[in-house]
Amino acid sequence: MGKVVCFGELLLRLVPSGDGSWLSESKLPVYVGGAEANVAVALSKWGIPTSYFTCVPENILGEQVIDFLRKKEVDTSSVKFSGQRMGIYYIPEGADLKNSGVIYDRANSSFSNLKKGMVDWEKVLDGADWFHFSAINPALNKDIAEVCEEALKVAKRKGLTISADLNYRAKLWQYGKRPSEVMPELVEYCDLVMGNIWAAEMMLGIPLDQDLLDQKNKLAYLEQARKTSSEILKEYKQCKAVANTFRFTGENEKINYYAALYKNGHLHSSTEYNTDSIVDKVGSGDCFMAGLIYGLKQNISEQGVIDFATAAAFQKLFVKGDSTDKSIEEIKKSIKTI
Repeated sequence: MGKVVCFGELLLRLVPSGDGSWLSESKLPVYVGGAEANVAVALSKWGIPTSYFTCVPENILGEQVIDFLRKKEVDTSSVKFSGQRMGIYYIPEGADLKNSGVIYDRANSSFSNLKKGMVDWEKVLDGADWFHFSAINPALNKDIAEVCEEALKVAKRKGLTISADLNYRAKLWQYGKRPSEVMPELVEYCDLVMGNIWAAEMMLGIPLDQDLLDQKNKLAYLEQARKTSSEILKEYKQCKAVANTFRFTGENEKINYYAALYKNGHLHSSTEYNTDSIVDKVGSGDCFMAGLIYGLKQNISEQGVIDFATAAAFQKLFVKGDSTDKSIEEIKKSIKTI
């Protein structure tokens, strides 16, 4: 089995208490994460050979965070050490990644200063059969968007399966380009696209049926997922499968979660998971992405893939930190079938 190469920025997540007590107590929880790193950690835990490429400063901080991944059995041998700072983001307790409370401190990080020609992609992708990245990368700046395309060209020439997560972070798209001006050229290379119906509209211009959305129920949202997925496959000839997640927070903070996978002309949906108490929202989507890659690499059925990925993502909501610590066996036991 070839390895999966994940490409993205390794980040530190700082979590100040919502009431400001972290200042008087001198306590500020720190987690190592980043969308693609979270995918790599999950896949490695599930026995998939995984390599992670990023760029971190050549100092004790950079060395320690890379060692953290090594201990998770992620191959970090190709990591580039340059620049002077790690990217950081803050999420006060109770905030969400898509929430306005998120604070990014990533400008001029080692990763954001990468440029075309700085990475030997032939070497990075040696021995791989899968390449994964997310839309967070090209959101940072024009140079990183170009590095993504540089990597994708090599990955496609080498015959790798390519996946993309359409993570949309409005605060990061600040260099004069709209996502819809950047992402279509990158998705042209992708075999698997994961995201949600709203991200597909924002980044790829895939229209939404307002009559369906106004119904605000699972059947209508799944029909929109089918239409969105079909349009993506029609527009992007390389793409073979599209996955969409749905996570809604209702009254009393109750969370409803389900997902769908469109492949070979059929939409396969998961059952709906519900909870009114979670531990950590961060990384759930990354765990879903890892579940998709795991299932597809294991050649299990499409329904089996979406059931496993959805259960993995839901279980991540009860794990503190950016990446999952759930085993394959624990996830399989938690699967609910329709």
